[in-house]
Amino acid sequence: MIDLRRSGDRYRGGEAEAGIESFHAFSFGPHYDPDNLRFGAILACNEERLAPGAGFDEHPHSHTEIVTWVVAGELTHRDSTGRESLVRPGDLQHLSAAGGVRHVERNDGDIPLVFVQMWLAPLSPGGDPSYAVVHGIADSTPYEIPGAGALLHVRRLAPDERTALPDAPFTYVHVVRGDIRLGEHHLGPGDSARATDERALEAVAGASTPAELLVWEMAGAERG
Repeated sequence: MIDLRRSGDRYRGGEAEAGIESFHAFSFGPHYDPDNLRFGAILACNEERLAPGAGFDEHPHSHTEIVTWVVAGELTHRDSTGRESLVRPGDLQHLSAAGGVRHVERNDGDIPLVFVQMWLAPLSPGGDPSYAVVHGIADSTPYEIPGAGALLHVRRLAPDERTALPDAPFTYVHVVRGDIRLGEHHLGPGDSARATDERALEAVAGASTPAELLVWEMAGAERG
């Protein structure tokens, strides 16, 4: 089964006066939908847009695996473990909040910052927080989050190029840029697909522009 979710149907949030625009694919904060709480391990998939100088002041997280993919600009990250980093397009950031961590996310650059941030539920709560950045992650190198039973695949496709998607109990596809065909379905930037127990599924890039996809491969878990 494939459940399509369009970019325009995301819940809008953020603070426009503070230079923050947010678009939520799942129930988030005041946007509560009991039928859209999670898919597999994924609890949130947020598109964030921060104007120069804007950001999220220090705030807490716990019992969440947080993966961030920068689309444009530079993300400044600082957290209560003492780590500070710049995350750029092509870099993958992973913050395991575990028993608790506080962090800051800002656009300290002079151009708009766009990033996709995904929250996953851990299989077991607690533990010590950890942090990692993979600079320039390759298409052929999936990023594993064993604590959530999940693998992230980055797919960058030339026009008309196709790629096989994982055979998994739950597969989540987020289109970062370009457009693709997924079976009989067409998806554009910001669109997503939630595939349950699909086999031999392929994504095909459109004929005119390259495409970039984030693909989650997940073991059996709750969905909602």
